[in-house]
Amino acid sequence: MDLSNVGNLDSIILLGIVNEKLRLECDSFEELVSMYEMDIESVVGKLDVLGYQYDPLTNQFKAYQR
Repeated sequence: MDLSNVGNLDSIILLGIVNEKLRLECDSFEELVSMYEMDIESVVGKLDVLGYQYDPLTNQFKAYQR
């Protein structure tokens, strides 16, 4: 799957894909971004709009209180 252009993905689908890749393939968000040549600001921005941010302790994007 081409994840280099996250702007074309629905935010909810992006969340699912990113968390799955973090769970199964990558030990950190930085590794994921590097492996799939993703734009960090685009990923973080799209998921922040949904109310999710990266939690390095659990290696996943989690909902946060606004």
